Amino acid sequence: MVTIPGPIDPPPRLLMGPGPISAYPSVLRAMSAPLVGQYDPFMTAAMAETQELYRGVWATSNAATLLVDGTSRAGIEAAMVSLIRPGDRVLVPVFGRFGHLLAEIAERAMAEVHTIETDWGQVFPPSVIEEAIVRVKPALLGLVQGDTSTTMNQPLDEIGAICSRHGVLFYSDATASLGGNDFEADAWGLDAATAGLQKCLGGPSGSSPITLSERAVAVIESRKKIEAGIREPGDPASPDFVRSNYFDLGMILDYWGPRRLNHHTEATSMLYAARECARIILLEGRDAVIERHRVAGAAMLAGVEALGLVVFGDVAHKMSNVVAVEIPEGVPGDIARAALLDDFGIEIGTSFGPLHGRVWRIGTMGYNARKDAVLTTLAALETVLARFGVAVPAGGGVDAATGVYAEAP
Repeated sequence: MVTIPGPIDPPPRLLMGPGPISAYPSVLRAMSAPLVGQYDPFMTAAMAETQELYRGVWATSNAATLLVDGTSRAGIEAAMVSLIRPGDRVLVPVFGRFGHLLAEIAERAMAEVHTIETDWGQVFPPSVIEEAIVRVKPALLGLVQGDTSTTMNQPLDEIGAICSRHGVLFYSDATASLGGNDFEADAWGLDAATAGLQKCLGGPSGSSPITLSERAVAVIESRKKIEAGIREPGDPASPDFVRSNYFDLGMILDYWGPRRLNHHTEATSMLYAARECARIILLEGRDAVIERHRVAGAAMLAGVEALGLVVFGDVAHKMSNVVAVEIPEGVPGDIARAALLDDFGIEIGTSFGPLHGRVWRIGTMGYNARKDAVLTTLAALETVLARFGVAVPAGGGVDAATGVYAEAP
């Protein structure tokens, strides 16, 4: 006999890790709005509104700005399988876990994948990327902007011009950075960029905003096979055949476009959430939200340094919204994290690969990029560190963070 549990009742948490984060309350309210049919005029109007809102978030005029239903990885995969033909050369500069992810997805798209690597905690100078482009001659460059595994923010402002000079499509994964760090899709020459709601955008995981340049759309459109409005399967052996139905952006663009050709049933509640995330950002002001993340990140950085913690990586290239700190010698990292969660309801993150068990990652993003969340986390962290024998100055982290807020414009 099946035991029927009670209604879902999660405990209150302050999510101060690298994501997911605590969603904006209005996003949660939006998700509880009534459902409508996928071709209801309200639904199609909400889709069009969401497209326009994300043009503002991405800083683009791209007509092809929309959502891919699924987590941020769904957006990554849709972009890569739709833009990469089998046998295409793809270059991926790797400076953390998510560069490896881009390389893996490109391999699954049957690309000839080339990578360059730098130490975790560092980023690539544009000259190094250009040298690799000249050597590899890729069809596409896949580059993460903000990699939460290392907390580094790869500068993109010169990369688009480099790609344009060499006839290379430029794709960036901005999952961890969009909304909390500057991102200028048009000014920086991006051909494709994808993100997720669960970081700086302040929503739940499950929807992936994407924007595509006219050049990217031309590549995608060239791979479509349409006869009288009905799609033909095509020849799976053809290099033009997109090897995914769900992630075929040619079909998704037609679904979001004026003809509204059926592809899937849009995830209505996630559309509502994504729309509200973008609406919040533009209502507060895109630049103001980025500045709020900058101040919160600077306050957290000052606070952890005042507690005597060593910050990992090149701080000059750290994302605004997350900091990694070395776990003090003698402190059991996972047990201390569990104490923060059990005693204070605060979640911070561990890390991956060579940093697993070596650093904690503390986020200040979205709804939690605010003073009270920063100060509460620092006060709780001080208590837990002292419990495990770390000599910390009483109130040092909170005082340092408060000082940053006092000096903020």
